[in-house]
Parts: sequence; structure tokens; C-alpha cells
Amino acid sequence: MVQKWKRWNTAARKWLWILVVLGVAASLPVGYDRLQTESTSKNVELVFDYRDLLDVSVYQAKPEDFISEQLDRLKENGVMSMALYESTLDELVKSRRITVYDAQQAADLTGTTISPNENFTYIAFNSEESAVLIKPIIEETYSRLGIPVRGWNNEHAVDGLVLETPRSNAIIKPMTPDPITIAMLRDKGFTIVPRLSDSLPYDEAYVEQLMAYFSDIGVKRILFEGDAAKGFNDNADKKSLDAFGKLLNQYNIGLIAIENIKRPQKGFTQLAYMTDYNVTRIYSLSERDANLDPETIGDRFALASKDRNIRMFYLNAEPSRDMTKASITHPMDNLIDALTGTGQAIQKMEDNGFTMGLAEPFKVTDSSMQRYFKLGAVIGAIALITLMISYYIPFLTVPAFLIGLVGSAGLYVLKPTLLEQALALFAAISAPTVAVILAIRKVNDTQKIIPDMSAGRRVSHSIVLLVKTTIISLAAVPVVVALLNNVTYMLVLDQFRGVSLLAAAPIALIAVYVVLYRGGSTYSSIQKLLKAPITLTWVIAAGIVGIVGMYYLSRTGNAGAVSPIEMAFRSFLENTFGVRPRNKEFLLAHPMMVLGVFLSFKYRHAVYLLVIGVMGQLSMVGTFTHIHTPIYISAIRVVLGLGLGLIIGLIAIAAWQILERIWKRWSPLLLRR
Repeated sequence: MVQKWKRWNTAARKWLWILVVLGVAASLPVGYDRLQTESTSKNVELVFDYRDLLDVSVYQAKPEDFISEQLDRLKENGVMSMALYESTLDELVKSRRITVYDAQQAADLTGTTISPNENFTYIAFNSEESAVLIKPIIEETYSRLGIPVRGWNNEHAVDGLVLETPRSNAIIKPMTPDPITIAMLRDKGFTIVPRLSDSLPYDEAYVEQLMAYFSDIGVKRILFEGDAAKGFNDNADKKSLDAFGKLLNQYNIGLIAIENIKRPQKGFTQLAYMTDYNVTRIYSLSERDANLDPETIGDRFALASKDRNIRMFYLNAEPSRDMTKASITHPMDNLIDALTGTGQAIQKMEDNGFTMGLAEPFKVTDSSMQRYFKLGAVIGAIALITLMISYYIPFLTVPAFLIGLVGSAGLYVLKPTLLEQALALFAAISAPTVAVILAIRKVNDTQKIIPDMSAGRRVSHSIVLLVKTTIISLAAVPVVVALLNNVTYMLVLDQFRGVSLLAAAPIALIAVYVVLYRGGSTYSSIQKLLKAPITLTWVIAAGIVGIVGMYYLSRTGNAGAVSPIEMAFRSFLENTFGVRPRNKEFLLAHPMMVLGVFLSFKYRHAVYLLVIGVMGQLSMVGTFTHIHTPIYISAIRVVLGLGLGLIIGLIAIAAWQILERIWKRWSPLLLRR
């Protein structure tokens, strides 16, 4: 019975491979749908923070002239939108719309005595226009917040108001954006991008009036300020997110997702779903980075739009004190130089096929058969994972597949998103692991059949085996793409989970396979390993492996620090090839794979180099788990890495052959001495 069970499990591998092939075939149409989706949304929009411009203008001799001049320059150099925050009293003061006094200042101004029981805020309007347009906004806002508002007459202002709250409290209350500023910006041809906060209680009537106003002035997208979307804080009591989502749909206003935040703003994902993902991603150039070299900024913009589906760029600026010049400086000239001068950001993006215009959401292609194709991808992923298990625990091949099917069905009912992410992760781990295991087995079999293979044949076998191994590793790619084919991943509202596990697991599994499964009894190998004495050499080697492993994992993902030299090298690769291949693939992993296979045909222990080689295989698969990167960019990156890695690997083989011949010639002479 045991022998029969073994035969069943061994025979099951053939059927599992058939299921993998069928799963890959079923995944291809889903991948094509994603390609169709990625071909939409080709407009790139530049947005400038108007509040920053206002802050810079405070340090200018003629603030209004400075603002007007800079707006004209920004418009001429490709900036077409202005981000406008909700107004505050402090911002209105900087705009010269009003003057704000506390109780003592008001008493000094009017020559009266300050009341000991009044700590109010006094507002003087600096022009008739401000009194007509700004006064109603202030009255409406503070009255809605339950703060008494009354008139204040003094001979030093056109009109005035008294807010019965301390100045420190009054100046932080957000109001409707300044209509005078909006009119001025629209006259100069800018589209308004409002920045809304969720700091005040949600008032549905006010928000509806605000959305109607935004629609009238041509607002297309809203960018939230802070860590929550409008309506989130009151959602439990007022269902305010639902109400706000309906207003967004009613007035056809979309959302903006900020890149590189640790998690989406609270409530954002729900609003994105309600608006049918009428969302574009934005990259923010920080105030500090606004002073970077213009060419660096240009490269960043070109790379973000091409590689990360960024369709909006947010420009910040801030005044800074320059003691060497004894003046207050600003980065406006540097930003403009980055856009159209030496940085050539706009030209680089246009060369990559983008058009400067209002950003648009992706038009999702979702064919009617996609759900059935995804089912095929699910079965293919389970088969791939089972194959990996079968090479370590052959006895569990059939049970593992059946448990995978039942477990996947249950998880689909409970949490389908978790099912997709789990299968994508373990399929991505399984494919490169299985591919390198088969390469090791092929090397072992070839050694037995042809023990003394010529160098030329070893080279050709190494190239062929690299290609075969790569094809098997990349079998996971269509499956992963199909499982995670959702616009939420393209917008980074959801992400591929387990990046560190994918980076480490195949390396560990191949190391285990080389040590325990390569010839002889696995049980005997384990016993031998456990009985081996622990020497200082082992301890030092383990420490080195641990340090290298920690460094490797620290560089996984986007969190790792990059040295200036590496950044320069990356820029060189990007500018040379158009798409940057992964350094670890073409400089290390692929060459080690080629060299390791070449040497393994002659030296048994050289197979340990394949533990490093698997790094390149998993990295290729990992490249396609960056769902926000277009498929064709990932494909080019993989092909470049393979091509360059193969060339470097062949150079390494040639160098080895030369060193080996030198050693054979001179080692006898050295040993005689």
C-alpha cells in the first residue's frame, strides 16, 4: 500500500504540471486586460501648492506683484493646476484680505479700554471686495460652529467683525477657499485642486453646497489634507462617507491618492470604491527636494510617470534663510528650471509617450470571462505550490493539492482578497524554488551520464539551463498578474503582501535542498548534519551569512537606503537603457547562476553557488509583483537583467578558466618551494 501511495504521488506531478500550464494559459487573457487598462490614462498634470507661494510672497517687497509674476511663469512652464487649501484667518491675513486683532490690539487701535471678561477676535476687512466676498464666508463658518459673530465698526477699516472666541482658536478654523484667490487663479488659466480636511464636524448641507461650488468652477479632483478623508470621523454616527461619496459622483469629482504614505488616508479606500475608482496617483516633491539639482528632479518625474503610474506631480516651495547671502531665498527658479530648463522634466515625460493635461483615471478593461480565467489561475497557483511541496515531502503531494483546493474554496467565501494575495505570494515563492531544484537535479543527472564534459559543452549547457530555469520561474508571473488584476493594486490601495518572505524563502529552501536532498538519504543527511561538530569556522560563517542576509533583506522593497554612488549608477542605467535592470540580478545572481552551473558539472560543491543564483529567479518574479508598474516595463527590466547577467556570467566563466589554467601551470612550482 505504501509503494502504491508513493507511485500515486509521483505520478501526480505530471498532472500538476499540466494544471500549471493550463493555469498559465488561463491567466494570459487576464494579463491582456491589464495591458489594455494600462494603455489608458496618458495625461500628466503638474500641481503647485498656492499656500507655499503665499508664504514665499510674505518676504517680498511687493507681494501681489511677486505672486502674479510667479503664477505667469508657472503657467508658461507647464503647471496647469493650483492646490488651494480651505481658507483660514491666518491665510487671509497673508493674502491682505483682512487684518486680525486680539482684544488688546483692538483696544489699542480704537483707543478704548479692554474688558477684563472678553477675549475675543476682531477682524477688519481691508477692501470693499473683501467685505463683500469674504465677510459672508466668515459669518457662515463661525455661526455654523456655534461661535457668536457680530459687527465691529471702527474708523480704520472698511468693515469689521467680532468673533466671540480667542484669536488662537479662531485662526485655525477651516473655511471655504478664498473666492477672490480662486477667481484670480482661474483668470490666469489654472484649474483648482481643493485640499479638504476632516477637522470639523461633517455638515451635509454645507458640503453639498461646497461640492456644487467646486463643480461650477471646474474642479475635477480633490486632494485630502491630513490622515483622513472628508467625512471619516463622523461616519459611524452620520454615515458621512456614504453621503460624501454620493456627492462626489453627483458632481463628477474624483480623488487623488498620495504616493509613499504608509497607509491610505482613513476612509479613502471606501470613497475610491464608491466613485468606481475615479482616482489618480500623485507624487509630492517636498519643500526640501525642491532645491535638488534640476536634472535630478527631471529624472524623478520621468521615472515616476513611466514606472509607477504617477499622473499628477505636486510641487512645494518654501522660503529659507541663506546666511551666506544674508537674504531669504526660494526655489521657484530651480523648479522652473527642472520643468523646462536643464531638468527637462516635461520633455522627458512627453518623450515617454505622455501628454501634459488634466490627469484622468484608468479605464478598466474587465472582460466577461475574466472570473473564469481567474479560477484557472487559482488552480494553476495551487498546482505550482503543490509541486514545490512534492520535491520536499513527496508523500504529501496529493493531500497538499486537495487541501489547497478545499482551503482556497473556504477562503474565497470568507475573504477573497486574502485568498488572492496568499496564492500570489506562495506561487511567486514556489516557481523559482521549483525551477532551481530542477536545475540542480539536471546537473546531478548530467554529472552521472557525462562525468568529464568539455568546457564548451559546459558553457552551452549552462546557457540552456539558465533559459529553462527562467522559463519555469516566470511561469508564476501570469498567475500572479491574473490573481492581482485589480485597479486597487494599480492605485496602491492594495498591495502584494509578503515581499520580504518572497525575497528570503526561495533562498532558504534551495539551501535546504542542496544540503539535505542532493543525493543519498535525506534522513541520513539530517543525522550527519546534526552530529557534525560546531567549529569556530562554522560560527564565523554563520555570522557572515546572517549579516549578509540582514543587509539583503534591508534592501528589499523601497525602504532601503541607497548610497550616492549607487544612485548615480542607477541614473546611468536608466538613461542608457530607458529602463533600469535590477543590480542584484545582472551583477550578482544571474552571473552566479551561469558560473555555478558551469562549475557544478565538474566540481560537486560548486552547486552551492545556485543558492545565490535563485536570488535572480525570485527577483524576476518579484518585479512583476509591483502591480503599479506597467507590465511592459517589468518585462523589459527582466530581459535586460537576463541579457546583461548572461554576458557577465560568461565573462566570469572565461576568467575562471584563465585562473584555473594559471593555477594548474604554476601550483606545482609553488608547492615545490
